Amino acid sequence: MSTYRSPLLDLPDAVAIDPELDPHDVGVAWHYADPLGEQRRLSAGEGFVDLSQRGVLAVTGSERLSWLHSLISQHVENLEPGQARQGLVLSPHGHVEHHFWLVDDGATTWIITEGDRRADLLAFLDSMRFMLDVAVADVTQEWAVVWFPGRVDVADAVVVDTDRGSYALVARAKLNELAQTWGAPAGIWAFEALRIAAGEPRVGLETDHKTIAHEVGWIETAVHLNKGCYRGQETVARVHNLGKPPRRLVMLHLDGSTQAHLPQHGNEVMLNDKVIGFVGSATHHFELGPIALAVVKRAVDVDAVFQVNGVSASQEILVQP
Repeated sequence: MSTYRSPLLDLPDAVAIDPELDPHDVGVAWHYADPLGEQRRLSAGEGFVDLSQRGVLAVTGSERLSWLHSLISQHVENLEPGQARQGLVLSPHGHVEHHFWLVDDGATTWIITEGDRRADLLAFLDSMRFMLDVAVADVTQEWAVVWFPGRVDVADAVVVDTDRGSYALVARAKLNELAQTWGAPAGIWAFEALRIAAGEPRVGLETDHKTIAHEVGWIETAVHLNKGCYRGQETVARVHNLGKPPRRLVMLHLDGSTQAHLPQHGNEVMLNDKVIGFVGSATHHFELGPIALAVVKRAVDVDAVFQVNGVSASQEILVQP
């Protein structure tokens, strides 16, 4: 269990995450006493989210981009400074092992990954360096991740612009000082609610040991289908060209008329008394009410109404069957 504790937990009204409920994000704020209001502010483009529990790796050396290009699912060989990409590391059988964002600044390729997976990702990358001019370092102790709901210009920061906000890498030693200039903070509850509502999967939540990129929509966002060989590429190409993935990502709209608790990660999704999938993440959204992301069997009817912990759940299609 992580012992990390963000200095922003000392801000007024900060409520820490219960590790029993969310072991992935231990050490940062769950909310600041107004979780739905925090969602509204983020949706309006205001405030920021402390993601300093995330891991940061730095790749340096003259061959870093061509080397990464040969290892991950994304095309990064000619990545221009400031361009951000999502990428995956796949197993030899094509199963997702790591998902991350990366950006190059002309001298260093910065990788933002899950805090509890950074050691494994570092070990894999380090084992593949051989005699190339490449070095990989875990710089999480020096750099903290902060998320903003729009494009930002943060002084002395590495910024990763995405379609849904920006990640900024700031000096960890200055995190508390800089936070005073960014407006009202929002907690992980608000950040995750917006992620779930956007249908964005998260590794370790909407994935398991069998997940392939096609099942959760990463084939469109984190995989380049016309690049050279990398580990797991055979499965990607075979499923894309010849087959259909066995499962698909959906959003569940849970019956809000009951007082049932939100489902937890791993809870079974049922149809006609049969298990057809599992819940990845669930939340209370300020507009949509109780929602969740789930992975279900591809062949189930797109109009079927599921049951999760005895609560009815209609499905919104995220990955086409």
